[in-house]
Amino acid sequence: MSVTNALLDETRRLATEYLESLPTRRVGAPATVEQLRESLDLPLTPNGVDPLVVIRDLHHAALPGLTASSGPRYFGFVIGGTLPAAVAADWLTTAYDQNAGIYATSPLASVVEEVAAKWILQLLGLPSSASVGFVTGCQMANFTALAAARHGVLRRVGWDVEARGIVDAPRISILIGGEAHVTIHTSLRLLGFGTDAARRIETDDQGRMRPDRLAEALKELHGPVIVCAQAGDVNSGAFDDLAAIARLCRPAGAWMHVDGAFGLWARASSSRQQLANGAELADSWATDGHKWLNVPYDNGIVIVADPLAHRGAMAVQAPYIEQAAPTVRDPLEFVPEFSRRARGLPLYAALRSLGKNGVADLIDRSCEHAMQFAALLGREPGVQILNDVSLNQVLVRFEGADPGASDALTRGVIRRVQQEGTCWLGGTTWQKRAAMRISVSGWMTGKEDVRQSAEAILRCLRSERGTT
Repeated sequence: MSVTNALLDETRRLATEYLESLPTRRVGAPATVEQLRESLDLPLTPNGVDPLVVIRDLHHAALPGLTASSGPRYFGFVIGGTLPAAVAADWLTTAYDQNAGIYATSPLASVVEEVAAKWILQLLGLPSSASVGFVTGCQMANFTALAAARHGVLRRVGWDVEARGIVDAPRISILIGGEAHVTIHTSLRLLGFGTDAARRIETDDQGRMRPDRLAEALKELHGPVIVCAQAGDVNSGAFDDLAAIARLCRPAGAWMHVDGAFGLWARASSSRQQLANGAELADSWATDGHKWLNVPYDNGIVIVADPLAHRGAMAVQAPYIEQAAPTVRDPLEFVPEFSRRARGLPLYAALRSLGKNGVADLIDRSCEHAMQFAALLGREPGVQILNDVSLNQVLVRFEGADPGASDALTRGVIRRVQQEGTCWLGGTTWQKRAAMRISVSGWMTGKEDVRQSAEAILRCLRSERGTT
């Protein structure tokens, strides 16, 4: 057996052992930062170390620092797991070592993205003529979509922003919901607008942008406008009324962008797609593959209804770049990067392994498990479910003697749950109140995992109250 074969066989064995341990593994990472530094911060030797030793030592040091986020009882930060087909395709992606920038450097990556893009538009019910780019995550998907929006609205008033810049450009009015995700703010910073440029539109008690307030704001504006709507609030899971927002944007000439990091996938489910009605009327969309689609990290998706605006914002040319024929996809025309891995392969494998019904089932099961959480926790005295559980998000608050005591109790329960290890979830501040945030998006999660996790949460609540 060659050295490479032995190394990859051992790596496969270690990875398989880890993946098989996920159903019973402690979810939170047990190691402290000092312990991790002690095991990883080794002297860099003059002549290197045998690769087999490196991999074994790395795995041994890594295990205590791993959060079992791919497992069935991880409910933090809307993080999905990794489907088996996606893991395997990701291994092949690394082995192939393709630069997915242009067709000339990887015909495979180009055509895989072309096919995956077609499937995604079908699943999400978005225009088949839209262009699709594969980026690192929803942060860069929002950035790319808003770059296309900037190009599109300024092009309408005769300004070439890519050539002339934004300093002396006509002012663009930007309207966002009061609960817009932080990646929208970061995108505005990176694009030169600044976060203060955005006008926040009032939201309702579930975090949905109020169309009446948007209508009032649009009446006051003149010139280019971008409106950022939301499909799936990161706390409550609520959807803006996308159809109503689209009806306001069209006559105002405003570009409508939808941040649908996880919620956009509701459109793939016949029982949940009504939540995102009207999304098809938008001008651009952003979503993640590594959330609800359960593919490995480094996988986000940007979709733009106007491919000319998309290409206008992203495409570059240089004498050394071998441009593809007009009927062939050069991936760099749709993303900010040139040199990058062929991230479309794991997504392609995940979609093909699931099929249309499998994607819908993944969405439906997650939503049903969220409702199960709400039912199990909500029947306990002193436990309040803060949101309408219509998707995969559950906001939980534990009641104390007063609001301050409730905040402290809620945060204390979250800490205990994270330390206890049965499951892992995070906290948030929702409408000025501390809350536990449960996000169900992993493909491995089952009803029994929810039951065990809910019981662990309630045990921690009783311990924090001092009743056990």
